[in-house]
Amino acid sequence: MEPRELRRAVEAGRATASELGLRVDDVVVIHNSDRVALRLVPCDVLARVAPSGHLADSEFEVEVAHRLADVDAPVAELDPRVAPRVHVRDAFAISLWTYYEAAGSEIAPADYADVFMRHHAALRRIDLDAPHFTDRVAAALREVDDRERSPELTDSDRELLSGALRGQSAAIGIDEAGDQLLHGEPHPGNLLNTRRGPLFVDLATCCRGPVEFDLAHAPDEVGKHYAGADHDLIHRCRALNWAMFSAWRWRRDDQMPGRDHWRAEGLNKVRAALDCCGSG
Repeated sequence: MEPRELRRAVEAGRATASELGLRVDDVVVIHNSDRVALRLVPCDVLARVAPSGHLADSEFEVEVAHRLADVDAPVAELDPRVAPRVHVRDAFAISLWTYYEAAGSEIAPADYADVFMRHHAALRRIDLDAPHFTDRVAAALREVDDRERSPELTDSDRELLSGALRGQSAAIGIDEAGDQLLHGEPHPGNLLNTRRGPLFVDLATCCRGPVEFDLAHAPDEVGKHYAGADHDLIHRCRALNWAMFSAWRWRRDDQMPGRDHWRAEGLNKVRAALDCCGSG
């Protein structure tokens, strides 16, 4: 968010928590992108604040968290002191979560795979209407195919991303028999190493697809510890994920920090991933 919008988001998060009886003396910005994560102290709440245009996504995330809490999934929990709902204030959607102190050590590949297996097992135990991963691919393609939405994307790079999105999505989505609910974007930044053990965060990306779609977001070694994983499919999913990541970075209104770096890096990752799955 731009500085002015960020100040409004911080105040909306602070005011919402205070009105619910939580003490807020200070606010620390943990993450700032199209939505922000705020640590509220001393009540130790993590407030996730998004523009109200993302209200449906915020409500979906809260619903996912609420369902997964009932099946003991390894995910971050909503703050138990307030009702599990999204609050709207000053054109922002605000949800309040438990704040977890990081344990500090890096999560080993075998432990990463183990928390994946437990999370996927928990996801199989809930009934939730979630989009298929191909719906997200279609959204990325709309950004790539529309020159007004991605005006700075060159013709050759537009062709690269369009081909990767269409080709890998078609190859991955041929057989949906093994699809299940997934986290959707379980990269290392969305897996916290806490005193309770590793916990997944950012649950709004929940979708349906093969487990390899999730595994492709993790470091390469993780898939080797996940029983029954199709490693060729992981390579295809990784190429697709980098193509979607790149599509978002080339949006005209993308606000990811370091966007220029990630625009170039994302395209390089797409080319490398396509080479790994023989689609370069």
